[in-house]
Amino acid sequence: MMNHTHVLLLLLLLFAGCSTPHSEEHHEASAEQEASVITLTEEQVKNAAITIAAPVRQRMHTTLKVNGVIDVPPQNIVSVSFPLGGYLKTTQLLPGMHVNKGQVIGIIEDQDLVQLQQDYLVAIARLQYLQQEYERQKELNQHQVSADKVFQQATADFTAQKVLVKALAEKLRLIGIDPARLNESNISRSVPIYSPINGFVSKVNVNIGKFVSPTDVLFELINPDDMHAALTIFEKDMPRVKIGQQVFVSFVDEPESRYECDIILVTRNVGADRSGIAHCHFETKPKTLLPGMFLNATIRIDDMEAVTVPEEALVRYGGRQYLIRVAGDRTYELVEVETGIRENGLLVVSSSTHDLLKEQVVVKNAYTILGAMKNKSGEEGHAH
Repeated sequence: MMNHTHVLLLLLLLFAGCSTPHSEEHHEASAEQEASVITLTEEQVKNAAITIAAPVRQRMHTTLKVNGVIDVPPQNIVSVSFPLGGYLKTTQLLPGMHVNKGQVIGIIEDQDLVQLQQDYLVAIARLQYLQQEYERQKELNQHQVSADKVFQQATADFTAQKVLVKALAEKLRLIGIDPARLNESNISRSVPIYSPINGFVSKVNVNIGKFVSPTDVLFELINPDDMHAALTIFEKDMPRVKIGQQVFVSFVDEPESRYECDIILVTRNVGADRSGIAHCHFETKPKTLLPGMFLNATIRIDDMEAVTVPEEALVRYGGRQYLIRVAGDRTYELVEVETGIRENGLLVVSSSTHDLLKEQVVVKNAYTILGAMKNKSGEEGHAH
């Protein structure tokens, strides 16, 4: 039979077993709370070289990062052909080269070019004869020396020849020959092709010695005046992209430079790849801009007011994010925060426990304070 001493001992053991976890939990909570607050000596504050400041409210932008290429509208692409056909004698063009308006970009050679010049000069000579004959028959007809039928024939021949000369002159102008400067001493079998614009060569479709017909495109030139950034926008982001939004562009081979653009057109017709295109105009056009260049872009989407701190003010510990507020004279406390967007070194922050706009927080060397807190916690835990 169990005596009173054994019963008392059993009760004491049960009580001790039940009370120990509560005591440990209380101790752990107190330790955690103590680890989030620290008071430093004046020397420690000086050595930490911390800087404090108040969070500020200011306008921030959410952003969308996309990729794209430099593009030109169809009206800025010029296809160069030769209306009469012939053999390409020479060209120095290579894709990517810059050309000036009026610059010789190729020379065509063909016997039909000689024939056209010959036909024009012969037609001019016959026109002079027919004009004289017309004037002579007109005068004779006025004096009733010749029949009306003869004068009418002279008039018809003269008119027809004028039409022929005009048509041949236009054909010469079509291939870049000035009819007024053509005479029997400067007939040539070669005709230069001139660049119609200032721009860049995008395609060279012919080689020297090749025969080209009037329908062949010899070269493609691009007028750079209206080159723009064409950004690929995924379907899920299309509703957020609008005309007038600000865009910052950087190029793959020049990532440190940023160029400002504005969205001027958004194509909402989603293609087979479930994306659309945002066309952007450069505020200041890069000098080395070429069609087809790949680029990265950041679109500013939303404009909002938010509480911000420098990114350096944020510290991370145990999977959480904190600011370190000034809780008193040389006393600092961890405040858990949620973070938002980052822009130009600033970070959007919010707290469910503190009005951050009324606080002073450590904005430089915050990790020094965090380290001191955790060292203190470790030493106290070791002492216990």
